[in-house]
Amino acid sequence: MANEIHTIGVLTSGGDAPGMNAAIRAVVRQAIAKGKKVKGIQRGYAGLLQEEIIDMEKRDVSDIIQRGGTVLQTARCKEFTTAEGQKKGAEICKKHGIDGIIVIGGDGSFRGAQKLAGLGINTIGVPGTIDLDISCTDYTIGFDTAVNTAMEAIDKVRDTSTSHERCSIIEVMGRGAGYIALWCGISNGAEDVLLPERYDYDEQRLVNNIIENRKRGKKHHIIINAEGIGHSTSMAKRIEAATGVETRATILGHMQRGGSPTAKDRMMASLMGAYAVDLLCEGKSNRVVASKQGGLVDFDIDEALAMTKTVDDYEYEICQTLSK
Repeated sequence: MANEIHTIGVLTSGGDAPGMNAAIRAVVRQAIAKGKKVKGIQRGYAGLLQEEIIDMEKRDVSDIIQRGGTVLQTARCKEFTTAEGQKKGAEICKKHGIDGIIVIGGDGSFRGAQKLAGLGINTIGVPGTIDLDISCTDYTIGFDTAVNTAMEAIDKVRDTSTSHERCSIIEVMGRGAGYIALWCGISNGAEDVLLPERYDYDEQRLVNNIIENRKRGKKHHIIINAEGIGHSTSMAKRIEAATGVETRATILGHMQRGGSPTAKDRMMASLMGAYAVDLLCEGKSNRVVASKQGGLVDFDIDEALAMTKTVDDYEYEICQTLSK
């Protein structure tokens, strides 16, 4: 077969996400089961350009499925955004006998994969990001763990917020996407949820909600603020000044990226990693693995990167209704 793959490279790129190790494990074991060699590329595209490439066997991925982060590590790489860097990366792949590569990461990582595919390296993307912001897929590796981590932290903040009769603004991650905030808004029963996709920057509405809830005897007020809006500390100061209610900001930050992945993240990462190997073995390239309506499919990377999505209207409506 003209496009037969003999050696598969695997790397993790961009922000880390719980479940990436499960995906790496699946790639290594599925590839070996199909008679392929596997090479791990450390520190993403930066490591590729530095030729930080190791041979991987089944035993190398033993006892990693439960670990957060990525055993291959990850890094941002400005050099790989240039044509010279991309050409160098393709040449290094060929030098090490890598004729197929699996990239686990987000949209930025897929753009790098797209360039490698154009330079003759069969490439498959696997969606790994806690933000759930890859448009072609209903699910991304790491989201479930991150949202559960945030949910549990918000429950704890609510306890102390109630004890002190405070308003708490809790900032969750997600870059410009509000999926973690939306899910926590519903799951934690927050009084207000601020999403980049929907927020109108009307702080007076928040002030009015807090005052009205106090009149009804509410002892606390939880505002979940998405990272894409940010400025939680200054917002807390303004709200306290306007309401007279003690208001604290809590920024959950990178704790949401860590921790042992949930069963869902381990399962989805394992299936997606194995599916990516299957696609390479079928001679496919420039594809992204995606979850759609409960099943695995794949899209052309060009098509996937051109797609857009936003928060579901009904989910947002229910979030607003249940908060009242």
